Amino acid sequence: MVVSDATTRIVILGGGFGGVYTARHLERMLRRRERRRVEITLVSKENYIVFQPLLPEVISGSIDMLHAISPIRRFAKHTRLVTREVEAIDLERRVVRLAPGHLPRPLELPYDHLVVALGNRLDGSTIPGVAEHAIPFKYLGDALHLRNHVVGCLEAAATETDPAERALLLTFVVAGGGFSGVECIAELQDFLRDAVRAYPTIDARELRLILLQRDARILPELRESLARFAHRVLAGRGVDVRLGVGLASLSARSVTIAHKVGGACETIAAATCVATVPAGPHPVVAALPIADHGRVPVSAELESARAGVWAVGDCARVQLHDGSASPPTAQHALRQAKTCAANILATMRGTPRRTFAFTGLGTLASLGRRNAVAEILGLRLKGLPAWLLWRGVYATKFPGLDGQLRLLVDWVLDAFLPRNITQLRVTHTEAVAREHFQAGETVFAAGDYGDKVYFVVRGELEALRDGRPIATLRDGDVFGEAALIAMMARNATVRAVTAADVVSVSRAAFETLLRHVPGVAPAMERIVGARSGAPRLAANGH
Repeated sequence: MVVSDATTRIVILGGGFGGVYTARHLERMLRRRERRRVEITLVSKENYIVFQPLLPEVISGSIDMLHAISPIRRFAKHTRLVTREVEAIDLERRVVRLAPGHLPRPLELPYDHLVVALGNRLDGSTIPGVAEHAIPFKYLGDALHLRNHVVGCLEAAATETDPAERALLLTFVVAGGGFSGVECIAELQDFLRDAVRAYPTIDARELRLILLQRDARILPELRESLARFAHRVLAGRGVDVRLGVGLASLSARSVTIAHKVGGACETIAAATCVATVPAGPHPVVAALPIADHGRVPVSAELESARAGVWAVGDCARVQLHDGSASPPTAQHALRQAKTCAANILATMRGTPRRTFAFTGLGTLASLGRRNAVAEILGLRLKGLPAWLLWRGVYATKFPGLDGQLRLLVDWVLDAFLPRNITQLRVTHTEAVAREHFQAGETVFAAGDYGDKVYFVVRGELEALRDGRPIATLRDGDVFGEAALIAMMARNATVRAVTAADVVSVSRAAFETLLRHVPGVAPAMERIVGARSGAPRLAANGH
């Protein structure tokens, strides 16, 4: 037995299949006498795992949105869960830096073994307008946002008399003809077909759904015969499937596409564009010195070139024994998680490791309306049999018996009841917000993370250092900018002397103002320059 009396700290980054199942398998594989000496920490932005194959059904209302997720704390009961964003990984110091949580203070987690399972993200940097106007389709919030947006378009179109504006509101574009894009547009078409019946002023023939695919066919992961079947099904329902085209740019009112052959561009007036491509690396993973093009190369044992650092899922480049690469799919991530957990414990115990050799069981794609395509263990199915298999597989794979029962109830009710078309307005945290402080309340303390800059609207505040007042702040004054500009912790405490109202601006919004709004950078230059010892702004506003 190699495990010493010291605690072995295993930190897992990512709340997807790879990360959560690694924690779950570690819990199950640990021996009773080892549990006191092993600490498992999982870092996830959310406290739930999203069962992504069900997200399209959240759009259509086939299932309740909460029934597509499962709480991590019930799934991995003995794992310490930290719900924060990952900011950086320091391989030399063997620590992970996390973003501030409830209090504006960063957190560092030291590790002995690190599992990187951060997946990937929509890359909005390569196509103009994607970051600002595309609706991604990866998380539960994306599905809810898309559903609300689509209902909002119907509500607006119902009272719009301008034909051009109606056409814009009733045109829905999905970019990406892989599994996510095909299943998204299939469920979107199902939902719109049912929802439009509640809008007497909208003719179903006004609806326009467009699927963009850069390749020569949709669903390139499937056999060509199944892909052609899926194409015919979608086209038969009125979906305009365009092959050999991709996004060129995007605005709030239009989608510009580029044809692969010839390079000609075409602009489509549309208020909705769902983007499932291009997928890009997680920025934290891309910044690692051991990463290659945004992914971490690992051996067949799932360990990277840096001892004690492991990677699974979409952010890992897994080399199989036959020289092929393991594809970034959920079924592979689930099995990588089990192998990774076993090998971490084997390393601790000094026992032989396993190699990852799973090549896949098959693929499934739902086409909506009790239709699907499937290829399982060499068996090819389409239509209703494939759809029944699709639902059966995902019902049994969903975490927990309670979750499986909720899914089955949703599906049964969906067969008999009309779908809900209510619009849920979700309030997001504002980048620029009014805040009120009572006399004696602290705005921030020395050592806190510099996450906001403040403008005094009315009232009086004081800045203190080592308990002694160093400045008084009144109407029109600005404070808190030094920590943002220098990327450092607060060097003073600010508290309200009287009841005070301030406007707070987040770090991201402040940087946007500095870079793009004329006059803001020079004004902040003067404010900062007037304060002794404060850092100067760069010429570009950084």
